[in-house]
Amino acid sequence: MRFTRRLFGVSVAATAALGCSLAFAQSGQTVRIAFMDPLSGPFANVGQNQLKSWQFTAEELSKKNSAGVKFEIVPFDNKGSPQESLNTLKAAIDQGIRYVTQGNGSGAAAAILDAVQKHNERNPGKEVIYLNYAAVDPALTNERCSYWHFRLDADTSQKMEALTSYMKDVPSVKNVYLISQNYAHGQQVNRYFKEIMARKRPDVKIVGEDLHPLGQVKDFAPFVAKIKASGADSIVTGNWGQDLTLLVKAAKDAGLNAAFYTYYAGVSGTPTALAAGVGGPVRVVSYGHNSLPDPIKRMQDEYKKRFNDDYYTYATYNGIQMLVEGITRAKSTDPVKVAAAISGLKFRGFNGEVEMRKTDHQLLQPLFITEWRKADAKNPYSVENTGWNFQSIREIPSFVAATPTSCQMKRP
Repeated sequence: MRFTRRLFGVSVAATAALGCSLAFAQSGQTVRIAFMDPLSGPFANVGQNQLKSWQFTAEELSKKNSAGVKFEIVPFDNKGSPQESLNTLKAAIDQGIRYVTQGNGSGAAAAILDAVQKHNERNPGKEVIYLNYAAVDPALTNERCSYWHFRLDADTSQKMEALTSYMKDVPSVKNVYLISQNYAHGQQVNRYFKEIMARKRPDVKIVGEDLHPLGQVKDFAPFVAKIKASGADSIVTGNWGQDLTLLVKAAKDAGLNAAFYTYYAGVSGTPTALAAGVGGPVRVVSYGHNSLPDPIKRMQDEYKKRFNDDYYTYATYNGIQMLVEGITRAKSTDPVKVAAAISGLKFRGFNGEVEMRKTDHQLLQPLFITEWRKADAKNPYSVENTGWNFQSIREIPSFVAATPTSCQMKRP
């Protein structure tokens, strides 16, 4: 009997050890993520900041997580070009990287999405997951949706739904000028504003509209002259990077007294231009802001201390946290198993409870309207060391901004 008990005890211990080993089979592994965005050219300052943000977040969330894995970000310069994006994707795959991320430019995003879809169909066992952290063309989660693509940012239509939900209640919004970059996102900002505002506030007039080349305009004075002549009290723009920074500078130089309603006023370079002065209030629609509590407060303070720069691409946090949750549930770093685990996943993001919608792989999350204001005791963070920051003036629940999808996703 003693022999049997001992044998049984060894058997149970061995089984338990085996189960533990299987449950944490991925423990100690390093998950490499290829970062593909402009690291040179007119938008290099944005790309460099976002690369550091991914690397910083990967380092922070690698210290301790439920999956027991580490994350490494491998940079590639796609120069903002769809063709270069295909080249960098091939280089990443050739290096054995199974996770890729990109955000600056929906043209590049569409090229990557299509290439990842084709690669995965042709190379079973070598599948790749694409984490889209900032390319916001709604088509990417509608008619072009892919099982292997997961968007962490809110798309253009979701942000416009949130922005107009705020603007409709602002009596001073009467005459609006639309100006954006001439590519998918900019075109959609103009179109969605006209469509949605007509439904919510039909009295609002569109007094002018412009689309300009992406990253090529060096002087926005002629555009600002048109805006001023139109009598606009409000400007709606999807511009980002130098195209918004130069627009803001031209508005100041011309003494334009109009409110700015933007998507990306917090992106590198623009806050410094705003701090120099601009005629009216500046408001932003986004999925986060610099006055959020931990983990954002802790991380942005550490980022500032380390780089003397601002941590504003908070999607990096949700992206890696989502992978942690997915790897933990899948008990594997295999993209096939992880994709199945994060499709439809609800998890705790930096901005509350969020959901990777199963039907189209669009993250559903609360959105915020913030205003550019002087830092104070309640909101002390100094963006770009200006003494100013973006303070929340309204939170839009995720169910308000969650626009419907037409995605007919093909699942493996």
